[in-house]
Amino acid sequence: MQEVRGTGIRRSARGLNSKAGLEAIIVIGRDFMTRIRTCALGIALCVPIVCMAAAEMPRPIVVGYVFPQDAALAPGQIDAGNLTRINYAFANIENGRMVTGFASDAQNFAYLTGLRRQHPSFTVLVSVGGWSWSTNFSDVALTEQSRSVFIASVMDFIERYDLDGLDVDWEYPGMAGSGHRFRSVDGRNFTLLLKELRKRFDRETVKGHRRLYLTIAAGSEDEYLAHTEMRKVQEYVDTVNLMAYDYVEPGEDPLTGHHAPLYGNPADTRNYSADASVRAFEKAGVPAGKILLGVPFYGHVWGDVADRDHGFLQPGKAVPHAYAPYSVVAGTMLNQGFIRYWDPIADAPYLYNAEKHIFVSYDDTESIAAKCRYVLTHKLGGVMFWEYSGDSAGVLLGTIDQSFSSPAHADRN
Repeated sequence: MQEVRGTGIRRSARGLNSKAGLEAIIVIGRDFMTRIRTCALGIALCVPIVCMAAAEMPRPIVVGYVFPQDAALAPGQIDAGNLTRINYAFANIENGRMVTGFASDAQNFAYLTGLRRQHPSFTVLVSVGGWSWSTNFSDVALTEQSRSVFIASVMDFIERYDLDGLDVDWEYPGMAGSGHRFRSVDGRNFTLLLKELRKRFDRETVKGHRRLYLTIAAGSEDEYLAHTEMRKVQEYVDTVNLMAYDYVEPGEDPLTGHHAPLYGNPADTRNYSADASVRAFEKAGVPAGKILLGVPFYGHVWGDVADRDHGFLQPGKAVPHAYAPYSVVAGTMLNQGFIRYWDPIADAPYLYNAEKHIFVSYDDTESIAAKCRYVLTHKLGGVMFWEYSGDSAGVLLGTIDQSFSSPAHADRN
């Protein structure tokens, strides 16, 4: 490691060896001590103010998506003590109304809201839509009447399950996503939907004396920004959950690469990174304090990758059924035929198995810690992750908690 040393400034002693020089030293010394006393008094007066300000610095928000589908969440499965909130995925939209999507939703909502008894600042939101269930968003947002019907169903849903708000995961306004209906007016209607949701939430907050949160999951690419009005949208939401992952995916991208790098690597001409996305959202009008940096608790796997540069930026193919949650990567791949490599430019790890010609892009404790430092340095609102079950041992969540644990940070929602 290269050591960088500071440059000292040395004042010349020439001319201070005479009597005049000695008297000058005495005068300078008296003046110096006076300045020291004045400075010390100023410090004594200022330190309490500085400490008070530091003590009130809000702790970054930590949001975890949980996607149990038809499974029932087990006692102890969710560590509410290390979370600001859970976004429960997903509610669906049918006949213009928000409805439950899975058999165990009611049971799971009861379990999650019950965690608030031990953790009063913990909040539970339901996330509606997602990649597969965004089909009806364009219809729901289209008119004032359709928005009113949807919002009424949202309020009924929140009251029935005692939730703390809504996360809107429309993938994506003005774009097909996984084959959904879309319109050129989706961007404007998306803004109107959020504006009217916020108005209703604020009214219910005053009425019920309990704050309701409104957040969105946002695509990380420039195309998302081109189809939305983020400068207006940010006025109505508490946080923008920036999905800074899946920049490259097997089957869609012919070359391997980092699917969630913090910074871009010039060797990859696709020119993508979490940092670039954050800067683009800020330029689009989203305050840094409202951006939650999304991190993945899973990896992507490419097969048939030639043994060149440890598989990085090489042609590869999708491996069927090879979704790799972090617990699988750490427990069955790392050091078991797969060698870990670190890209110091992108702040991202990857694995390569030379025998099986398999390349894996993922996040680990080192890259997650780097992203948490980025959040603190750039004064972002916090982090969110997809999704909870990918880190069953709590290793990555523990890294996030440790990165944000400081006496200077107070809990916030």
